[in-house]
Amino acid sequence: MTFFWSSWITILSIMCWAAILGVLLMVLKYKPELEEDGTTGHAYDGIKEYDKPLPKWWLVIFFGSIVWGIAYWVFFPAIFPSKWDGIATVEVDGETVPWSSKNELYSELESNNKVFTDNFEQNILAKADASGATSTLATLADMQATMRHSDNPPADLQTQIDEKVADLAPYVEKLSENPNALKVGSRLFLQNCSVCHGSNAKGATGYPNLTDNDWLYGGAPENILTTLHNGRVGGMAAWRDQLGEDGIRAVSEYVLSISGNQPGYDLDQTKVAQGKVIFNEPTNCVLCHGEDAKGMNSTGAPNLTDNTWLYGGDRETIRETLRYGRAGVMPEWQTKLGNERIMLLAAYVYSLSDKTAQPAKAATATTEVPETVEATVN
Repeated sequence: MTFFWSSWITILSIMCWAAILGVLLMVLKYKPELEEDGTTGHAYDGIKEYDKPLPKWWLVIFFGSIVWGIAYWVFFPAIFPSKWDGIATVEVDGETVPWSSKNELYSELESNNKVFTDNFEQNILAKADASGATSTLATLADMQATMRHSDNPPADLQTQIDEKVADLAPYVEKLSENPNALKVGSRLFLQNCSVCHGSNAKGATGYPNLTDNDWLYGGAPENILTTLHNGRVGGMAAWRDQLGEDGIRAVSEYVLSISGNQPGYDLDQTKVAQGKVIFNEPTNCVLCHGEDAKGMNSTGAPNLTDNTWLYGGDRETIRETLRYGRAGVMPEWQTKLGNERIMLLAAYVYSLSDKTAQPAKAATATTEVPETVEATVN
């Protein structure tokens, strides 16, 4: 709130209280002339008016509310909030800070989180034979606190944090076999992840299936931990302007020919050959998806040779993807859930996934590309 509005509200509040207090004191001071029977001489419909004092309990409440209001102004930033923080304080992140609704929320969250982490260490890590994670978690928390509080953190601090996160992977694997850990993890998943991935974790169009063995960034515990901690921002560039419509159709035909979706399609072998040449241009598709088109976990580029497709693998959807590109965002959860909850969530997701090896590259229906076609495309 700006200084103008905070001062405006403060001045109006003081004026209102002063007016009410003034009227009350005037009423208390005023003493009308009374008749011998103690009445004021006013009567209406047989009812006589007496001058009786206000009830003491009412006066105590009224003046008490004024005292309480003044005390509130002193303790909390109610009077000129932009200038006065009040004398009330709360503990946030190990520091004593002025009270505010935001700081109070953070303080209560920390208090509740302390209860959760104590229970996590005593009743989950210990019973899963994963108590070794406690020291790693403590070191990780210190590093993250340094990152939050430092205006110029060390250049390699984020790398060290990522390494500590990866060190938790063996303990996540143990938690994935513990029923209590999975029970808590499933609740966390339903509360936070099911809105995109579904309550059964099988995903939807644009949202990955977490129960198979196809992972854009890797499905090992360390990969899942990194994804949950830092989030992911995936992007498939739009190729309409660079390739033109003919190029789009050629590349999509080639991609369809090497994918697991090719059965049932009558492929145009000329376009397949042209598309292969375009695909393998050094600055085109091969840059991210690789020469074998199996993708790369380091960039989040998907495998194009299987039948698992995030947005759909039919001919027209592939063309649409190539024309306009795709953009996907996985939010980071570290600031919301904390390290312990992320471990439980990672363990639950890892327990759902199919841990068998990726299938071999699908056989292609293409033939050798004629030299004349290559020359024409080039």
